[in-house]
Amino acid sequence: MSWKLEGSYFETCSCDVVCPCTASFALGATHDRCRVTLVFNVKAGEVQGTDVSGLTVAAVADTPKVMSEGNWRLGVFIDAAASDEQAEKLGAVFSGSLGGPMEALGPLVGENLGAERAPIEVQESGLRHSIRIGDAVDFEIEDVVPFGVQTGEPARLSGIFHPAGNELTVAHATRSKINAFGIEYEGNAAFSKAQFSWAA
Repeated sequence: MSWKLEGSYFETCSCDVVCPCTASFALGATHDRCRVTLVFNVKAGEVQGTDVSGLTVAAVADTPKVMSEGNWRLGVFIDAAASDEQAEKLGAVFSGSLGGPMEALGPLVGENLGAERAPIEVQESGLRHSIRIGDAVDFEIEDVVPFGVQTGEPARLSGIFHPAGNELTVAHATRSKINAFGIEYEGNAAFSKAQFSWAA
């Protein structure tokens, strides 16, 4: 095993709640294009002997209505708190060059918009999660607890194909403004995952 990452995950996209693309890349987005921000908050991790714990990586994508058709435009933010070595190792994982979930998405990317270092702030408080990436990304999402559910447990979508795992918690954006890599949108749909685990 050359690397392992564990942490929490958050996303917001331009679709309406619930995003059809997350149920299946073969389903069309709510609007003409799907614009999405994927945030991986690495709480514990090592890549080829380099500790990357406590760092965050985010991908911003602009895709056709049907995501499985490919031709995605994709840019990546790497936490400014990362050293050059840590940034290089995380970049290799998130480019898919070291295998793992992002490798499966590689063939769908038609235009690589590059990688930038930026300060990334993640706050998690119960059902609410907020992300700020420099001046480019600012969103807050809230996990959805279905009407009538007395336990307070949020709704989940399971049995899906997604880089964060086959089950995600359904959420909605309470605040979402993204303007990064030439991709600009205000999000509506959202998902979170309390724990993702990758290894290769």
